[in-house]
Amino acid sequence: MLREENRVFKTQEQNMELEAIYESDEDTTGPQTLSHSQAKGKARECRGSRSLELITVGLGLICVLLLVFIILQHTTITAERDLIKSYKNTVEQFNQTINSLQDNHTDLTQNNLVLETKVKDLTAEKKQLQRDFNSLGQKNLELGSKVRSLSTELKRNVCKGGNRSSVDGLFISKKAMSWSDSRQYCRDRAADLVIINTEEKQILISSFVNERLWIGLSDTENEGNLTWVDNSPLNQGFWDEGEPNDEHGIEDCVEIRADVPFILNNWNDLPCSEKRKGICEK
Repeated sequence: MLREENRVFKTQEQNMELEAIYESDEDTTGPQTLSHSQAKGKARECRGSRSLELITVGLGLICVLLLVFIILQHTTITAERDLIKSYKNTVEQFNQTINSLQDNHTDLTQNNLVLETKVKDLTAEKKQLQRDFNSLGQKNLELGSKVRSLSTELKRNVCKGGNRSSVDGLFISKKAMSWSDSRQYCRDRAADLVIINTEEKQILISSFVNERLWIGLSDTENEGNLTWVDNSPLNQGFWDEGEPNDEHGIEDCVEIRADVPFILNNWNDLPCSEKRKGICEK
């Protein structure tokens, strides 16, 4: 651009010089007339050439301006396109985040419903346990009353003599023997190992004994099928916790234990060869 401006400036100076020559030629006469015409024609040619140059320069400037405009327009369009693409990506990310949050909200709502259901179930279970506890408390009071009543009865009826004790036809063998020997001891005395088939009788016998004794229950005749010595089936058992477990598959006879804190549940199975005294019943 700077070169073009210098060129235009020089052309203007040449035009001014030609105009000065033309004016000086107008004051001469005679032979100078032809030179004046020639100079005038040359001036016209110079002015036409300058006009053409000016037009060319103007067109060049316009082309340059158009090129700059096109470049700027392309840059602007590209920037807008990138911006729009960035906006679209941002919108997609927002939509994905919103969808994820909606899914999380749905999951949380479902989990909340599940938890509410569990809370209701646990509340109902708690109420049921409270009712069971109250019922057990009442039953415990009743059992305590029965134990006191039976203890009073025992004090009136227990007769002790030598190594034998009896309560309403019950007596204990003199020495510890296997289950079969203890049973034979009872049978030799017109009795048999005791049968316990009611809760009252269980409490009575548990209150009466103070050691571990054989009772008339075993599965020696039919493994896994406990029966009493009169061949009647077991309908109600008063087992200690975790019993009967038939440990090693050889625990076929049953004892009653005085060392268990609960007089209502104190039965245990063990091998019939173990040595225990027996409770006999006529």
